[in-house]
Amino acid sequence: MTTTEVLRKKSRQRKITIQVLLVIISIIAIWGAVSSAQVNLAALGITNGFGFLDRSTGWDYSFSLVERSINDPYSKTLVIGFQNTIFVGFISIFFATIFGFIIGTGRDSSHPGVKAAATVFVQTFRNIPLILQGVFLYSVLIHFPGPRQSMSFADSVFLSNRGLMLPGLNVSPSVAVALILAIASVAVLLVWRKVPLLRGLIIWIAAAISMSVIVAFVMRPEGEPLLSIPSLKGLRFNGGITVSIELVAMITAITLYGSAYIAEVVRGGLKQVPRGLIEAGQAVGLTQGQIWHRIKMPMSLRSIIPPLGNQWIFIMKATTIGIAIGFSDMFYIVSNSITQSGQTLELIFLLMAAFLTVNFSISIFTNWLNNRLKLKAH
Repeated sequence: MTTTEVLRKKSRQRKITIQVLLVIISIIAIWGAVSSAQVNLAALGITNGFGFLDRSTGWDYSFSLVERSINDPYSKTLVIGFQNTIFVGFISIFFATIFGFIIGTGRDSSHPGVKAAATVFVQTFRNIPLILQGVFLYSVLIHFPGPRQSMSFADSVFLSNRGLMLPGLNVSPSVAVALILAIASVAVLLVWRKVPLLRGLIIWIAAAISMSVIVAFVMRPEGEPLLSIPSLKGLRFNGGITVSIELVAMITAITLYGSAYIAEVVRGGLKQVPRGLIEAGQAVGLTQGQIWHRIKMPMSLRSIIPPLGNQWIFIMKATTIGIAIGFSDMFYIVSNSITQSGQTLELIFLLMAAFLTVNFSISIFTNWLNNRLKLKAH
């Protein structure tokens, strides 16, 4: 064994020893902190542990995807809050990504009017604090007219101070959630098969419509139509899907704010496409639209995906603004639970674990997506 190899072996052993010592020190520090906290809580007469999860909450909240009551235990209430956070987060991610790509493409446009409009949008919504946008939108929406004077679109979409009423499939909420997951799975499958962007989008839209029609035919109540259209009955609307004011304000604010940041990510990715490739496309007679979806977008995606994943994680964390307008997301539910139960450490731990799980999952998906789209030679 040469002297260099001996030195390298000693260096590796030294690094391993240091890492082991750091792990041991970390474990001792965590154990000491937990033990100290238990002693202090016991001295104050505060119980710890997760036994409180089986107790009834005794309080209600504004929104849930499943049936709920004030007699639900803390465990079910926290799960509902987690569901609400994921629901708002992924809807906001979906719309923010779509609008972000459109606005980012506008920022890269050679048309001065389109470029100026996209720039104004980005500079406006990116530089106003998100919580301020959410509170402002909520304040505007709650001052809309009542159901009888609601804004109507094609006599099927209504907006009032009670919320946004939309047509919806005549199926139960659980079936609707399963349908959404199935449609999302189709999108992941298309990415995994590396289907070209435009063709994949067409296939995904066709699959989503087909699956929705089939589910509506099979799962609708007997004798009911495929779609449930909201209609005014007295002082409220019946039928359709009712989206609460808090939910409308949250999704709108997060989408506008997130799309402004995603637009800049998209613009930066488009700018990195070599000019020679664009000129080559022009030389063979491709239109601007063909150049965009055949050259610029496929090439730019490789530099867009990593920062785009960061924006998705940010949007998921941004759902915590719901507490400012009374939307029952995970943060709101945990805050109320702390006030009612006094189990601060346990509930904060559950809140952190929930966000860590979701955001780590988004990170894994982003890395997988980036690996699927990268060039084989890189």
